[in-house]
Amino acid sequence: MIKIAVYGKGGIGKSTTISNVAAAMAEQGLKVMQIGCDPKADSTVLLRHGKPVETVLDLVRDRKNDFTLDDMVMEGYRGVLCVEAGGPAPGMGCAGRGIIAALEKLKEKGAYETYRPDVVIYDVLGDVVCGGFSMPMRGGYADRVFVLTSGENMAIHAAANIAMAVENFKNRGYAKMGGIILNRRNVKHEEEKVQELCEDIHSRVIGRLSRSETVTDAEELAMTVLEAQPDSEMAAEYRRLAEQILAVCREEM
Repeated sequence: MIKIAVYGKGGIGKSTTISNVAAAMAEQGLKVMQIGCDPKADSTVLLRHGKPVETVLDLVRDRKNDFTLDDMVMEGYRGVLCVEAGGPAPGMGCAGRGIIAALEKLKEKGAYETYRPDVVIYDVLGDVVCGGFSMPMRGGYADRVFVLTSGENMAIHAAANIAMAVENFKNRGYAKMGGIILNRRNVKHEEEKVQELCEDIHSRVIGRLSRSETVTDAEELAMTVLEAQPDSEMAAEYRRLAEQILAVCREEM
């Protein structure tokens, strides 16, 4: 089983990218599970035509332990298994601790053994890499961490912090850095800034995505690009990125 965590600053296009990558992997016949680790619980909406998935934390709050895997895991486009960790009620509790509780509940219910996915992708908010939000990169959940960034200063700052967290964990047998994914915003000196980031964190750019209206058009339809415009150049870019991610994950750890 390939286990991936994708981090990035909020609003960088992480969930859109991951959903399209998950769809591209599913096209290849892989069984993919996408787990949203963000209190907004909107990681998988494009895979389900805008229909929400009941979050693990909502199930725990409402039903204690009286629910099944079928309540937690919903099927999306091309059979991608969709899970949303969720978060606490606004102003109540810690979102990071919520991520820990949700992932532990998935493990406790035997989600990975029951569904036996080929690929698990954790979609993780990367603005704050506290103990809870770093959970997917430790504890055996993910083997590789990928960071989505643009050339915007705040996105690069968040990416550097995430890479620092991975570096701090490297001697504990936790997830290793897989690489940087450049989601272009077409800002000045974007390529140079991201290359400088890679040099600073001793990593590499493993994929580049164009800024395209094709993506926003598909989002308006609450679909992935692979479903809405499967023959578009953007769909081809997502397929290439999926291949690049899989190639990195298949390298010797």
